[in-house]
Amino acid sequence: MISYALIGDEVAWTEPIYKKGAVDAAGAFLALRWFGSLPYDELHAFDEALTVLNNWRSAHSFPLNTFQSTLRKKARSIYPNAIVAQRIKRAPSIMLKLTRFPSMKLSQMQDIGGCRAVVGSVAHAFRLRQAYIDSQLRHELVREKNYINEPKDSGYRGIHLVYRYLSDRQQGAHNGLQIEMQLRSRLQHAWATAVETAGTFLERSLKSNQGPEEWLQFFVLVSSGFAIMEKRPTCPGTPSDKAGLRELIREKAAVLQVDQKLRAFGATINVASEPSYKNAHFFLLELQPDQQTVTVTGFPLQEMAAANRMYMDLEKRMANENVLGAQAVLVSADTLESLRRAYPNFYLDTNAFLDYLKQVIA
Repeated sequence: MISYALIGDEVAWTEPIYKKGAVDAAGAFLALRWFGSLPYDELHAFDEALTVLNNWRSAHSFPLNTFQSTLRKKARSIYPNAIVAQRIKRAPSIMLKLTRFPSMKLSQMQDIGGCRAVVGSVAHAFRLRQAYIDSQLRHELVREKNYINEPKDSGYRGIHLVYRYLSDRQQGAHNGLQIEMQLRSRLQHAWATAVETAGTFLERSLKSNQGPEEWLQFFVLVSSGFAIMEKRPTCPGTPSDKAGLRELIREKAAVLQVDQKLRAFGATINVASEPSYKNAHFFLLELQPDQQTVTVTGFPLQEMAAANRMYMDLEKRMANENVLGAQAVLVSADTLESLRRAYPNFYLDTNAFLDYLKQVIA
């Protein structure tokens, strides 16, 4: 069942109030304790670290909203049906990343605030990338990763642009915060969200290369199949001939019962009618696979602070309850339909991926 709610008025944007040293210390403390049992004498320290994390994470909302607005205009000037959305990174994902990369500091993480544009084709994605490279943005381009021409080992493909926010005011409170933009084709988006959905089903982080080897291999092979459809480089280690790759994907899909399992998993979510929230700018998505529910809470723009507080409270509760597959994320999209298309993994929806898979193995 999917339910919705709107909540009352509050101040919109948060500013960072802690020094980076305190932010990094909080991140290091939480990373060591998030996935284990918490001793009673550390409960207060845990709550204090969460307060620091929530402020740091919430502070990215203002620059993120700025980048998302520009991305929407640029993307739809190139591809009118572009899906554009933004999200504040989930606390478990932050902790997992800090655990996987021990030398990383929370204040250096480039994707606390992230927005994405899903366009029709690879050509559109490259045109959108070029529009940013040629533009006269005041913000600083920190790094660029072209995972379309050089796919990740996991099979992930897309273009990532990381910018450092710089306002007109020299001492702007949000100056220096980093925002990551993802530019994807529809095919790449279907693959990436299917990996996340399967990860929920398998209770492992497949997108971080963690989980059953046969599923990891399957998605790498499919990524190469999709790359061939888009006339782009395939993933290292996968068959170079189209017929051989197609047969291997067909074989693994049959052994893993991919179509049956993913469709059955998605069918467990009972989707109710979706009312329209004209004033909602942000949406808090809460997925509870064991209860077969997705709860969507809408917030108007001026309630950003309330949205972030509820987000952190919800994640803290989920960490305490330790329910497998349960997750939450705070996102923004211009319509509820765009929300579903931008984050189908939260609705356990892999229909687009399975349709493309049929084309690959047909």
